[in-house]
Amino acid sequence: MTERQVTATGIVDRVRSALESADLEAIGELLDPGVRWGAPDDQNPSCQNRQQVLAWYRRGREAGVRAHVTETVVYGDRILVGLAVTGRPGAEQAATLANRWQVLTVGAGGVVDMRGVDIRDEVVARAEMGPSH
Repeated sequence: MTERQVTATGIVDRVRSALESADLEAIGELLDPGVRWGAPDDQNPSCQNRQQVLAWYRRGREAGVRAHVTETVVYGDRILVGLAVTGRPGAEQAATLANRWQVLTVGAGGVVDMRGVDIRDEVVARAEMGPSH
């Protein structure tokens, strides 16, 4: 087992707790200062550092978006996170539930990359194989 695998395994419970509680301080502690977050193949994601990711979470929280963590699975240095999301802007009803998944890549400084995917099979393949960039 590599150091990265130990790191991902070591923080998976903290990831679940931080996302579930929407505690921005706890989320921030998990993120590398240069974390990047975007669509799966986006080479220039909209969030390119810790402050931008936290601002995105803050805006969502203020807009009434809530997420319940449905699963976390470690694949080497990656963590697959399943989320049941409610209160999304543009949803016909605030209670409308959407299932979303993310692949978090863990490095020495914490979570260094986050990719959001709408289809679970795709996110599992990405978690197992790693990002394509």
